[in-house]
Amino acid sequence: MTTHQHEPVTFGQTPLRIEDVLALANRQVPIRLQDDAEYRERIAKGARFLDSLLDKEGVIYGVTTGYGDSCVVAVPLEHVEALPRHLYTFHGCGLGKMLDAQATRAVLAARLQSLCHGVSGVRVELLERLQGFIAHDILPLIPEEGSVGASGDLTPLSYVAATLSGEREVMFNGERRLAADV
Repeated sequence: MTTHQHEPVTFGQTPLRIEDVLALANRQVPIRLQDDAEYRERIAKGARFLDSLLDKEGVIYGVTTGYGDSCVVAVPLEHVEALPRHLYTFHGCGLGKMLDAQATRAVLAARLQSLCHGVSGVRVELLERLQGFIAHDILPLIPEEGSVGASGDLTPLSYVAATLSGEREVMFNGERRLAADV
């Protein structure tokens, strides 16, 4: 493990620089989440907004609808909770070698940063869990090849989502382990 001699990279409202991603990918700096009450309230507000739309049976792309061309297909409310699991299971079809540790850390950092804006409806616990993966070097096994669609990240991120849910495998302390066991 690298000794951290630099200021931590703080995820929150501050933009993430490529130098920060590289430093995290190479384990040269510690990581932390912005922890002031105002920031945490911003994240909580996004989650509450999503919950209020669900309570009103609102149409929310990818939450109460299908994805891509299936965006016109309504998902019944009783299936909304299961939809994310179906998404990461469906897209868990990557091929090839697994990303190396540095690339995997960079994927985690980029995903964490994108969720830290407070507009995705996630809870702070998810941000803390992603931060914990990076801090403790819990690395989802992500195949190098997958998506070729518009976003290009559904397959690799499905492996991140699955491991956050305790499914699939991770590298931890140099060993390939079941995510549920870490």
